[in-house]
Amino acid sequence: MTRESMDLVCYKYEGWAPRIRPASPKRRWMEETNERYAYRCLPLSIANAHGWEILSPIGFEARWAGGTDMESVEIRMDPGYEDHLKPVSLFGYGTLTFHIEGIFRTTPGWNLWVSGSPNSQKDGIQALGGVIETDWSPYTFTMNWRFTRPAHWVRFEENEPIAFIFPVERGRVEQFEPRIAPLEAEAELKRQFEMWSKSREAFQKWVLKTNPPAPSDKWQKLYYRGLDAEGRQGAADHQAKLRVKPFRNADGSVMEPDEAEICPVRHEAAPIPRPAARNVLLADPVGTAELDPGANPALALALNRIGFDAKPQARSPFEAPAQAPAAELALRQRDWIMQAAMRQRQLSPRTAGVPRVRDLSGDEFLDHFYALSQPVVIEDAIPTAASDPTTLTHELGRLAEYLASGSGAVSREEIGSFASLRFAPVNQMIAQVSGAKLAILAPPSETGLLYHRRDLVSDVLDIADEERLAAFRLARAAMTFEVDLQAGDVLFLPLGWWHQATSLDEGAAIAFTDFRWPNEGQAAFPKD
Repeated sequence: MTRESMDLVCYKYEGWAPRIRPASPKRRWMEETNERYAYRCLPLSIANAHGWEILSPIGFEARWAGGTDMESVEIRMDPGYEDHLKPVSLFGYGTLTFHIEGIFRTTPGWNLWVSGSPNSQKDGIQALGGVIETDWSPYTFTMNWRFTRPAHWVRFEENEPIAFIFPVERGRVEQFEPRIAPLEAEAELKRQFEMWSKSREAFQKWVLKTNPPAPSDKWQKLYYRGLDAEGRQGAADHQAKLRVKPFRNADGSVMEPDEAEICPVRHEAAPIPRPAARNVLLADPVGTAELDPGANPALALALNRIGFDAKPQARSPFEAPAQAPAAELALRQRDWIMQAAMRQRQLSPRTAGVPRVRDLSGDEFLDHFYALSQPVVIEDAIPTAASDPTTLTHELGRLAEYLASGSGAVSREEIGSFASLRFAPVNQMIAQVSGAKLAILAPPSETGLLYHRRDLVSDVLDIADEERLAAFRLARAAMTFEVDLQAGDVLFLPLGWWHQATSLDEGAAIAFTDFRWPNEGQAAFPKD
Protein backbone atom coordinates (compact mmCIF):
# COMPACT_ATOMS: atom_id res chain seq x y z
CA MET A 1 0.00 0.00 0.00
CA THR A 2 1.41 3.39 -1.02
CA ARG A 3 1.04 6.04 1.65
CA GLU A 4 0.98 9.79 1.14
CA SER A 5 4.05 11.69 2.30
CA MET A 6 3.35 14.05 5.21
CA ASP A 7 5.23 17.05 6.57
CA LEU A 8 6.76 17.33 10.04
CA VAL A 9 9.28 20.16 10.32
CA CYS A 10 11.17 21.47 13.33
CA TYR A 11 12.25 25.06 12.69
CA LYS A 12 15.33 26.18 14.62
CA TYR A 13 15.93 29.74 15.74
CA GLU A 14 19.53 30.94 15.77
CA GLY A 15 21.31 29.33 18.70
CA TRP A 16 18.77 26.54 19.17
CA ALA A 17 20.01 22.95 19.08
CA PRO A 18 17.08 20.53 19.50
CA ARG A 19 17.92 16.87 19.96
CA ILE A 20 15.35 14.62 18.30
CA ARG A 21 15.55 10.98 17.30
CA PRO A 22 13.16 8.26 16.09
CA ALA A 23 11.76 6.48 19.12
CA SER A 24 13.19 3.08 19.93
CA PRO A 25 10.99 0.00 20.30
CA LYS A 26 13.20 -1.13 23.18
CA ARG A 27 12.73 -0.58 26.89
CA ARG A 28 15.10 -1.62 29.65
CA TRP A 29 12.41 -3.37 31.67
CA MET A 30 11.32 -5.28 28.57
CA GLU A 31 14.90 -6.37 27.93
CA GLU A 32 15.12 -7.67 31.49
CA THR A 33 12.00 -9.84 31.32
CA ASN A 34 12.63 -13.59 31.15
CA GLU A 35 13.55 -14.55 27.57
CA ARG A 36 12.68 -10.92 26.66
CA TYR A 37 9.11 -12.07 27.08
CA ALA A 38 7.61 -8.56 26.94
CA TYR A 39 8.49 -8.21 23.26
CA ARG A 40 5.94 -10.89 22.44
CA CYS A 41 3.34 -8.18 23.03
CA LEU A 42 3.42 -6.47 19.64
CA PRO A 43 1.22 -3.52 20.70
CA LEU A 44 3.88 -2.58 23.30
CA SER A 45 6.69 -2.46 20.73
CA ILE A 46 4.59 -0.57 18.17
CA ALA A 47 3.62 2.02 20.79
CA ASN A 48 7.23 2.41 21.90
CA ALA A 49 8.33 3.31 18.37
CA HIS A 50 5.23 5.31 17.40
CA GLY A 51 6.89 8.71 17.07
CA TRP A 52 9.98 10.69 17.94
CA GLU A 53 11.75 11.44 21.21
CA ILE A 54 13.04 14.85 22.23
CA LEU A 55 16.13 14.47 24.41
CA SER A 56 17.42 16.40 27.38
CA PRO A 57 20.38 18.62 26.43
CA ILE A 58 21.80 18.36 29.96
CA GLY A 59 22.17 16.09 32.96
CA PHE A 60 20.54 17.25 36.20
CA GLU A 61 18.73 16.28 39.39
CA ALA A 62 15.52 17.73 40.79
CA ARG A 63 13.52 17.40 44.01
CA TRP A 64 10.10 18.62 45.12
CA ALA A 65 9.59 19.77 48.71
CA GLY A 66 5.82 19.17 48.53
CA GLY A 67 4.54 22.77 48.34
CA THR A 68 2.46 24.53 45.70
CA ASP A 69 4.86 27.41 45.08
CA MET A 70 7.54 27.44 42.39
CA GLU A 71 10.33 27.54 44.97
CA SER A 72 9.31 24.08 46.21
CA VAL A 73 11.18 22.53 43.27
CA GLU A 74 14.97 22.42 43.60
CA ILE A 75 17.03 21.80 40.45
CA ARG A 76 20.74 20.95 40.41
CA MET A 77 22.29 21.05 36.95
CA ASP A 78 25.50 19.14 36.26
CA PRO A 79 28.53 21.39 35.70
CA GLY A 80 29.60 22.41 32.22
CA TYR A 81 26.21 23.30 30.68
CA GLU A 82 24.83 26.68 29.69
CA ASP A 83 22.28 28.11 32.12
CA HIS A 84 19.55 28.62 29.51
CA LEU A 85 19.32 24.83 29.02
CA LYS A 86 18.29 24.26 32.63
CA PRO A 87 14.65 23.20 33.23
CA VAL A 88 12.60 25.43 35.49
CA SER A 89 9.77 25.38 37.98
CA LEU A 90 7.36 27.57 36.03
CA PHE A 91 3.88 26.68 37.21
CA GLY A 92 4.32 25.46 40.78
CA TYR A 93 2.33 22.54 42.19
CA GLY A 94 5.29 20.20 41.85
CA THR A 95 5.78 20.62 38.10
CA LEU A 96 9.05 20.64 36.19
CA THR A 97 9.18 22.45 32.84
CA PHE A 98 11.45 21.96 29.83
CA HIS A 99 11.59 24.65 27.14
CA ILE A 100 11.67 22.86 23.77
CA GLU A 101 13.99 24.54 21.26
CA GLY A 102 11.98 24.31 18.07
CA ILE A 103 8.80 25.47 16.36
CA PHE A 104 7.07 22.47 14.83
CA ARG A 105 5.01 22.49 11.64
CA THR A 106 2.70 19.68 10.56
CA THR A 107 0.61 19.10 7.46
CA PRO A 108 -2.57 21.24 7.51
CA GLY A 109 -5.23 19.65 9.69
CA TRP A 110 -2.73 17.71 11.79
CA ASN A 111 -1.86 18.32 15.45
CA LEU A 112 1.12 17.13 17.45
CA TRP A 113 0.57 14.82 20.42
CA VAL A 114 3.18 15.52 23.10
CA SER A 115 3.71 13.26 26.12
CA GLY A 116 6.31 11.05 27.76
CA SER A 117 7.74 7.96 26.07
CA PRO A 118 5.16 5.12 26.13
CA ASN A 119 5.75 2.19 28.48
CA SER A 120 8.59 4.02 30.18
CA GLN A 121 8.43 4.81 33.87
CA LYS A 122 10.46 7.12 36.09
CA ASP A 123 10.41 6.82 39.85
CA GLY A 124 9.02 9.91 41.56
CA ILE A 125 7.87 11.89 38.52
CA GLN A 126 5.33 11.52 35.70
CA ALA A 127 5.29 13.10 32.23
CA LEU A 128 2.22 15.19 31.39
CA GLY A 129 0.60 15.16 27.96
CA GLY A 130 -0.82 17.70 25.55
CA VAL A 131 -2.11 18.14 22.00
CA ILE A 132 -0.88 21.17 20.01
CA GLU A 133 -2.17 22.62 16.74
CA THR A 134 1.20 22.76 15.07
CA ASP A 135 -0.11 23.41 11.55
CA TRP A 136 -0.56 27.11 12.32
CA SER A 137 0.88 27.97 15.77
CA PRO A 138 3.92 30.32 15.66
CA TYR A 139 4.82 29.44 19.25
CA THR A 140 7.20 27.09 20.99
CA PHE A 141 5.80 24.73 23.59
CA THR A 142 6.97 23.40 26.92
CA MET A 143 7.17 19.83 28.09
CA ASN A 144 6.01 19.41 31.67
CA TRP A 145 6.52 16.69 34.25
CA ARG A 146 4.86 16.46 37.68
CA PHE A 147 6.45 14.98 40.77
CA THR A 148 4.48 12.12 42.31
CA ARG A 149 6.02 12.32 45.76
CA PRO A 150 8.01 14.89 47.71
CA ALA A 151 11.52 14.75 49.18
CA HIS A 152 12.80 12.41 46.46
CA TRP A 153 15.65 13.28 44.12
CA VAL A 154 14.92 12.49 40.46
CA ARG A 155 17.80 12.11 38.01
CA PHE A 156 17.69 12.98 34.27
CA GLU A 157 20.74 12.10 32.16
CA GLU A 158 21.92 14.05 29.15
CA ASN A 159 20.16 12.67 26.03
CA GLU A 160 17.48 10.97 28.11
CA PRO A 161 14.05 11.33 26.47
CA ILE A 162 11.99 14.14 27.97
CA ALA A 163 9.17 14.25 25.39
CA PHE A 164 7.54 11.93 22.86
CA ILE A 165 5.76 13.39 19.82
CA PHE A 166 3.64 12.08 16.97
CA PRO A 167 1.06 13.72 14.64
CA VAL A 168 -2.69 13.13 15.01
CA GLU A 169 -5.36 14.34 12.61
CA ARG A 170 -7.40 17.18 14.14
CA GLY A 171 -11.06 16.49 14.70
CA ARG A 172 -10.91 12.91 13.46
CA VAL A 173 -11.62 11.36 16.86
CA GLU A 174 -14.87 13.33 17.08
CA GLN A 175 -16.14 11.70 13.91
CA PHE A 176 -16.30 8.27 15.49
CA GLU A 177 -19.69 6.97 16.63
CA PRO A 178 -18.89 4.81 19.68
CA ARG A 179 -21.41 2.17 20.73
CA ILE A 180 -21.68 -1.14 22.56
CA ALA A 181 -23.27 -4.08 20.75
CA PRO A 182 -23.84 -7.79 21.50
CA LEU A 183 -21.25 -10.08 19.92
CA GLU A 184 -24.09 -12.09 18.37
CA ALA A 185 -24.66 -9.13 16.05
CA GLU A 186 -21.44 -10.13 14.20
CA ALA A 187 -21.71 -13.87 13.70
CA GLU A 188 -18.35 -14.28 11.94
CA LEU A 189 -16.53 -12.28 14.60
CA LYS A 190 -18.19 -14.39 17.31
CA ARG A 191 -17.13 -17.59 15.54
CA GLN A 192 -13.53 -16.41 15.19
CA PHE A 193 -13.37 -15.32 18.83
CA GLU A 194 -14.72 -18.63 20.15
CA MET A 195 -12.34 -20.58 17.89
CA TRP A 196 -9.40 -18.54 19.17
CA SER A 197 -10.51 -18.91 22.82
CA LYS A 198 -10.60 -22.70 22.52
CA SER A 199 -7.27 -22.88 20.70
CA ARG A 200 -5.65 -20.54 23.22
CA GLU A 201 -6.87 -22.61 26.16
CA ALA A 202 -5.62 -25.80 24.52
CA PHE A 203 -2.30 -24.19 23.65
CA GLN A 204 -1.71 -22.96 27.20
CA LYS A 205 -2.44 -26.43 28.58
CA TRP A 206 0.04 -27.89 26.10
CA VAL A 207 2.73 -25.40 27.18
CA LEU A 208 2.19 -26.23 30.86
CA LYS A 209 2.37 -29.95 30.13
CA THR A 210 5.34 -30.04 27.76
CA ASN A 211 7.33 -26.91 28.73
CA PRO A 212 8.85 -26.54 25.23
CA PRO A 213 12.54 -25.52 25.39
CA ALA A 214 12.31 -22.94 22.59
CA PRO A 215 10.83 -19.61 23.80
CA SER A 216 9.15 -19.09 20.43
CA ASP A 217 7.11 -22.27 20.99
CA LYS A 218 5.52 -20.83 24.13
CA TRP A 219 3.17 -18.39 22.41
CA GLN A 220 0.81 -18.61 19.46
CA LYS A 221 1.92 -15.51 17.52
CA LEU A 222 -1.35 -15.14 15.60
CA TYR A 223 -1.77 -11.42 16.26
CA TYR A 224 1.95 -10.79 15.86
CA ARG A 225 1.82 -12.30 12.38
CA GLY A 226 -1.42 -10.55 11.49
CA LEU A 227 -3.44 -13.75 11.19
CA ASP A 228 -7.01 -14.48 12.21
CA ALA A 229 -8.04 -17.54 14.23
CA GLU A 230 -7.92 -19.70 11.11
CA GLY A 231 -4.46 -18.53 10.05
CA ARG A 232 -5.66 -16.22 7.28
CA GLN A 233 -4.22 -12.76 6.73
CA GLY A 234 -6.17 -10.22 8.76
CA ALA A 235 -5.05 -6.97 7.12
CA ALA A 236 -2.87 -6.39 4.09
CA ASP A 237 -1.03 -3.54 5.83
CA HIS A 238 -0.54 -5.27 9.20
CA GLN A 239 2.57 -3.94 10.94
CA ALA A 240 4.89 -6.15 12.98
CA LYS A 241 7.46 -3.36 13.21
CA LEU A 242 7.47 0.41 13.04
CA ARG A 243 10.37 2.76 12.34
CA VAL A 244 9.70 6.40 11.66
CA LYS A 245 12.12 8.43 9.57
CA PRO A 246 14.78 10.55 11.28
CA PHE A 247 14.72 14.33 11.14
CA ARG A 248 17.11 15.66 8.50
CA ASN A 249 19.15 18.83 8.55
CA ALA A 250 18.95 21.47 5.84
CA ASP A 251 21.85 19.83 3.96
CA GLY A 252 20.05 16.49 3.92
CA SER A 253 22.17 14.86 6.61
CA VAL A 254 20.44 12.97 9.41
CA MET A 255 20.05 14.88 12.67
CA GLU A 256 22.19 13.29 15.34
CA PRO A 257 21.73 14.40 18.97
CA ASP A 258 24.71 16.48 20.16
CA GLU A 259 26.81 15.27 17.24
CA ALA A 260 28.86 18.47 17.16
CA GLU A 261 30.11 17.95 20.69
CA ILE A 262 31.06 14.33 20.10
CA CYS A 263 32.89 14.15 16.79
CA PRO A 264 33.16 16.86 14.14
CA VAL A 265 33.82 14.29 11.39
CA ARG A 266 30.32 12.82 11.54
CA HIS A 267 29.36 14.45 8.24
CA GLU A 268 32.59 16.02 7.11
CA ALA A 269 36.22 15.02 6.96
CA ALA A 270 37.72 17.68 9.22
CA PRO A 271 40.67 17.54 11.61
CA ILE A 272 39.65 16.74 15.16
CA PRO A 273 40.88 19.27 17.73
CA ARG A 274 42.63 17.80 20.76
CA PRO A 275 43.23 19.22 24.24
CA ALA A 276 47.00 19.50 24.58
CA ALA A 277 47.19 18.07 28.10
CA ARG A 278 45.17 14.90 27.56
CA ASN A 279 46.16 11.63 25.95
CA VAL A 280 42.98 10.91 24.02
CA LEU A 281 42.16 9.85 20.49
CA LEU A 282 38.97 11.83 19.94
CA ALA A 283 37.65 15.08 21.35
CA ASP A 284 35.14 13.54 23.71
CA PRO A 285 34.64 13.95 27.47
CA VAL A 286 35.17 10.30 28.39
CA GLY A 287 37.61 8.80 30.86
CA THR A 288 41.14 9.08 29.51
CA ALA A 289 42.29 5.77 30.94
CA GLU A 290 40.41 3.78 28.30
CA LEU A 291 42.19 5.69 25.53
CA ASP A 292 45.62 5.72 27.13
CA PRO A 293 48.23 3.17 25.97
CA GLY A 294 49.43 2.82 29.53
CA ALA A 295 46.00 1.75 30.76
CA ASN A 296 44.76 -0.02 27.66
CA PRO A 297 46.84 -3.01 26.47
CA ALA A 298 44.80 -3.25 23.26
CA LEU A 299 45.68 0.32 22.34
CA ALA A 300 49.31 -0.28 23.26
CA LEU A 301 49.35 -3.27 20.92
CA ALA A 302 47.91 -1.18 18.10
CA LEU A 303 50.60 1.44 18.61
CA ASN A 304 53.32 -1.20 18.62
CA ARG A 305 52.08 -2.52 15.28
CA ILE A 306 52.61 0.83 13.63
CA GLY A 307 56.11 1.19 15.04
CA PHE A 308 55.74 2.93 18.39
CA ASP A 309 56.96 1.68 21.73
CA ALA A 310 53.85 1.88 23.89
CA LYS A 311 54.29 -0.80 26.52
CA PRO A 312 51.54 -0.74 29.18
CA GLN A 313 52.80 0.83 32.39
CA ALA A 314 51.27 2.37 35.49
CA ARG A 315 50.92 6.12 35.31
CA SER A 316 48.35 8.88 35.60
CA PRO A 317 45.91 8.98 32.65
CA PHE A 318 46.71 12.67 32.34
CA GLU A 319 50.44 12.03 32.03
CA ALA A 320 51.25 11.63 28.34
CA PRO A 321 54.20 9.36 27.54
CA ALA A 322 57.07 10.87 25.59
CA GLN A 323 56.00 9.36 22.27
CA ALA A 324 52.24 9.67 22.75
CA PRO A 325 51.73 12.79 20.59
CA ALA A 326 53.39 11.14 17.57
CA ALA A 327 51.56 7.86 18.18
CA GLU A 328 48.25 9.68 18.50
CA LEU A 329 48.90 11.61 15.33
CA ALA A 330 49.58 8.42 13.38
CA LEU A 331 46.37 6.79 14.62
CA ARG A 332 44.36 9.95 14.04
CA GLN A 333 45.66 10.26 10.50
CA ARG A 334 44.90 6.62 9.77
CA ASP A 335 41.36 6.97 11.10
CA TRP A 336 40.93 10.25 9.25
CA ILE A 337 41.92 8.66 5.92
CA MET A 338 39.46 5.80 6.35
CA GLN A 339 36.62 8.01 7.59
CA ALA A 340 37.16 10.67 4.92
CA ALA A 341 37.14 8.05 2.16
CA MET A 342 33.97 6.45 3.51
CA ARG A 343 32.17 9.76 3.82
CA GLN A 344 33.21 10.71 0.31
CA ARG A 345 31.52 7.55 -0.95
CA GLN A 346 28.25 8.85 0.48
CA LEU A 347 28.28 11.74 -2.03
CA SER A 348 27.03 9.54 -4.86
CA PRO A 349 23.78 7.54 -4.80
CA ARG A 350 25.67 4.75 -6.59
CA THR A 351 28.17 4.26 -3.77
CA ALA A 352 26.26 5.49 -0.71
CA GLY A 353 24.63 3.37 1.94
CA VAL A 354 23.62 -0.26 1.43
CA PRO A 355 21.80 -0.58 -1.91
CA ARG A 356 18.95 -3.01 -2.58
CA VAL A 357 18.94 -4.75 -5.97
CA ARG A 358 17.24 -7.59 -7.81
CA ASP A 359 18.29 -10.07 -10.49
CA LEU A 360 22.01 -9.51 -9.99
CA SER A 361 24.28 -11.65 -12.16
CA GLY A 362 27.49 -13.15 -10.84
CA ASP A 363 29.66 -10.81 -12.90
CA GLU A 364 27.69 -7.76 -11.74
CA PHE A 365 28.00 -8.90 -8.15
CA LEU A 366 31.76 -9.28 -8.50
CA ASP A 367 32.33 -5.96 -10.29
CA HIS A 368 30.06 -3.72 -8.20
CA PHE A 369 30.07 -5.31 -4.76
CA TYR A 370 32.38 -8.22 -3.97
CA ALA A 371 35.57 -6.72 -5.40
CA LEU A 372 34.77 -3.31 -3.89
CA SER A 373 33.84 -4.63 -0.42
CA GLN A 374 30.47 -2.92 -0.81
CA PRO A 375 27.56 -4.48 1.11
CA VAL A 376 24.34 -5.06 -0.81
CA VAL A 377 20.91 -6.60 -0.24
CA ILE A 378 19.75 -8.81 -3.11
CA GLU A 379 15.97 -9.03 -2.84
CA ASP A 380 14.03 -12.22 -3.56
CA ALA A 381 17.27 -14.05 -4.26
CA ILE A 382 16.16 -17.32 -2.67
CA PRO A 383 12.92 -19.25 -2.27
CA THR A 384 11.48 -18.72 1.19
CA ALA A 385 11.07 -21.75 3.42
CA ALA A 386 8.79 -22.28 6.39
CA SER A 387 10.12 -25.68 7.39
CA ASP A 388 13.66 -26.93 6.75
CA PRO A 389 16.09 -24.14 5.73
CA THR A 390 18.88 -26.65 5.08
CA THR A 391 17.23 -27.47 1.75
CA LEU A 392 18.72 -24.20 0.52
CA THR A 393 22.24 -25.59 1.04
CA HIS A 394 21.44 -28.28 -1.54
CA GLU A 395 19.45 -26.17 -3.99
CA LEU A 396 21.20 -22.81 -4.24
CA GLY A 397 19.21 -21.47 -7.19
CA ARG A 398 20.30 -17.90 -7.91
CA LEU A 399 23.00 -18.07 -5.24
CA ALA A 400 24.95 -20.46 -7.45
CA GLU A 401 26.07 -17.38 -9.41
CA TYR A 402 27.88 -16.10 -6.31
CA LEU A 403 28.81 -19.20 -4.30
CA ALA A 404 31.07 -22.14 -5.06
CA SER A 405 29.10 -24.47 -2.80
CA GLY A 406 26.12 -24.61 -0.49
CA SER A 407 28.18 -25.13 2.62
CA GLY A 408 26.77 -22.75 5.22
CA ALA A 409 25.90 -22.29 8.89
CA VAL A 410 22.18 -22.40 9.72
CA SER A 411 20.86 -20.27 12.57
CA ARG A 412 17.37 -20.52 14.02
CA GLU A 413 16.02 -17.13 15.06
CA GLU A 414 13.36 -16.41 17.65
CA ILE A 415 11.37 -13.21 18.00
CA GLY A 416 13.50 -10.62 19.75
CA SER A 417 16.72 -12.63 19.64
CA PHE A 418 19.77 -10.38 19.34
CA ALA A 419 23.28 -10.80 17.92
CA SER A 420 25.64 -8.18 19.36
CA LEU A 421 27.92 -5.83 17.42
CA ARG A 422 30.83 -7.68 15.81
CA PHE A 423 32.77 -8.15 12.58
CA ALA A 424 34.13 -11.15 10.67
CA PRO A 425 37.55 -11.52 9.00
CA VAL A 426 35.90 -13.14 5.96
CA ASN A 427 33.25 -12.13 3.44
CA GLN A 428 29.81 -13.51 4.24
CA MET A 429 26.49 -13.90 2.45
CA ILE A 430 23.52 -14.01 4.84
CA ALA A 431 20.43 -15.62 3.35
CA GLN A 432 17.21 -14.85 5.23
CA VAL A 433 15.30 -18.05 4.57
CA SER A 434 12.28 -17.22 6.73
CA GLY A 435 11.20 -14.58 9.21
CA ALA A 436 12.61 -11.06 9.29
CA LYS A 437 15.30 -9.12 11.11
CA LEU A 438 16.77 -5.66 11.43
CA ALA A 439 20.51 -5.40 10.94
CA ILE A 440 22.70 -2.39 11.70
CA LEU A 441 25.97 -2.14 9.80
CA ALA A 442 29.03 0.05 10.31
CA PRO A 443 31.96 0.19 7.86
CA PRO A 444 35.53 -0.70 8.89
CA SER A 445 36.35 3.03 8.88
CA GLU A 446 34.40 3.36 12.14
CA THR A 447 36.47 0.80 14.06
CA GLY A 448 38.25 3.50 16.04
CA LEU A 449 34.91 4.61 17.47
CA LEU A 450 33.53 1.18 18.36
CA TYR A 451 35.68 0.16 21.34
CA HIS A 452 37.20 -2.90 19.73
CA ARG A 453 39.47 -4.32 22.40
CA ARG A 454 39.24 -8.09 22.03
CA ASP A 455 38.43 -10.86 19.58
CA LEU A 456 35.90 -9.86 16.90
CA VAL A 457 33.41 -8.03 19.11
CA SER A 458 32.72 -4.48 20.22
CA ASP A 459 32.34 -3.54 23.86
CA VAL A 460 29.41 -1.36 22.78
CA LEU A 461 27.37 -4.55 22.14
CA ASP A 462 24.28 -2.67 20.91
CA ILE A 463 24.86 0.55 18.98
CA ALA A 464 21.11 1.28 19.01
CA ASP A 465 20.88 1.17 22.81
CA GLU A 466 21.01 4.63 24.37
CA GLU A 467 22.27 3.29 27.67
CA ARG A 468 25.22 1.60 25.98
CA LEU A 469 25.94 4.77 23.99
CA ALA A 470 25.93 6.78 27.19
CA ALA A 471 28.67 4.48 28.50
CA PHE A 472 30.60 4.35 25.20
CA ARG A 473 30.11 7.85 23.86
CA LEU A 474 32.53 7.70 20.94
CA ALA A 475 30.23 5.16 19.28
CA ARG A 476 27.58 7.86 18.79
CA ALA A 477 29.74 9.35 16.05
CA ALA A 478 30.04 6.11 14.09
CA MET A 479 28.43 6.00 10.64
CA THR A 480 25.81 3.24 10.58
CA PHE A 481 23.27 1.85 8.13
CA GLU A 482 20.01 0.09 8.98
CA VAL A 483 19.10 -2.88 6.81
CA ASP A 484 15.74 -4.67 6.77
CA LEU A 485 15.98 -8.31 5.83
CA GLN A 486 12.77 -10.05 4.82
CA ALA A 487 12.33 -13.69 3.90
CA GLY A 488 13.99 -14.25 0.52
CA ASP A 489 16.55 -11.45 0.91
CA VAL A 490 20.30 -12.00 0.84
CA LEU A 491 22.82 -9.65 2.46
CA PHE A 492 26.42 -9.55 1.26
CA LEU A 493 28.53 -8.55 4.26
CA PRO A 494 32.16 -7.74 3.35
CA LEU A 495 34.94 -8.65 5.74
CA GLY A 496 35.63 -6.07 8.42
CA TRP A 497 32.10 -4.60 8.34
CA TRP A 498 30.59 -4.34 11.81
CA HIS A 499 27.09 -5.72 12.18
CA GLN A 500 24.42 -6.53 14.74
CA ALA A 501 20.93 -7.93 14.23
CA THR A 502 17.59 -8.21 16.01
CA SER A 503 15.05 -10.82 14.91
CA LEU A 504 11.62 -9.39 14.24
CA ASP A 505 9.93 -12.73 13.81
CA GLU A 506 10.62 -16.40 14.25
CA GLY A 507 12.71 -17.60 11.33
CA ALA A 508 15.97 -18.97 10.03
CA ALA A 509 19.04 -17.73 8.18
CA ILE A 510 22.12 -19.27 6.59
CA ALA A 511 25.60 -17.72 6.49
CA PHE A 512 27.73 -18.67 3.48
CA THR A 513 31.45 -17.99 3.04
CA ASP A 514 32.41 -20.26 0.12
CA PHE A 515 32.34 -17.76 -2.73
CA ARG A 516 33.40 -18.31 -6.33
CA TRP A 517 36.24 -15.85 -5.76
CA PRO A 518 39.05 -15.77 -3.17
CA ASN A 519 37.88 -15.27 0.41
CA GLU A 520 41.06 -15.82 2.39
CA GLY A 521 41.19 -12.78 4.67
CA GLN A 522 40.93 -14.90 7.79
CA ALA A 523 44.22 -16.70 7.09
CA ALA A 524 46.24 -13.51 7.55
CA PHE A 525 44.10 -11.99 10.30
CA PRO A 526 46.28 -11.02 13.31
CA LYS A 527 45.39 -13.08 16.37
CA ASP A 528 48.14 -12.16 18.84
